[in-house]
Amino acid sequence: MKRLFDFMVSLILFVSLSPIYIIIALLVKMKLGSPIIFKQERPGLNGKPFYLYKLRTMTDGKDENGKYLPDYMRLAPFGNFLRKYSLDEYPQLWNVLIGDLSLVGPRPLLIEYLPLYSEEQSLRHRVRPGITGWAQVNGRNAISWDEKFKLDVWYVKNQSFILDLKILLLTAYKVFIADGINQPGSATVETFKGSNSSMGGGSS
Repeated sequence: MKRLFDFMVSLILFVSLSPIYIIIALLVKMKLGSPIIFKQERPGLNGKPFYLYKLRTMTDGKDENGKYLPDYMRLAPFGNFLRKYSLDEYPQLWNVLIGDLSLVGPRPLLIEYLPLYSEEQSLRHRVRPGITGWAQVNGRNAISWDEKFKLDVWYVKNQSFILDLKILLLTAYKVFIADGINQPGSATVETFKGSNSSMGGGSS
């Protein structure tokens, strides 16, 4: 039932919002350059890798040695606007359509984090990752990694169709008020280096 719901809702949204996102994509091209779509490998269900798609939000700014500048220097005002209202997430509807993502589930993080998870934290990969999740509506990027993982694991153990509907409604509200976009004092999200808490045990 969840997969059918994901497919139908994402198809409706993908088609109905496409005219708006064609305009947004053209603005991304003009303001931030190419490629318009940011693609990155992430772990999916059972840790199986897939490519996650988002709209570009950063420039390709580099220093004199050819290395990329810090995220806060490359995150353009227009890119920050896209992130603030989650407009950069639209291409992930395609990920839902092809089965890589669900509408609701733990957010897919970086491949290099996989060996850092504790056994408990690894439970987040027992379900298909999502565009939004229980952690996103309970703090998003403004909470610690340990808190995020506890919320992710709670979702895995308590998932239901009713809970998914609640998360989707809360997500719409959180996006509207632009709540919890960044960690305090950071333009993006702090790198996960492992955890030594009771939920942790991963090495840094």
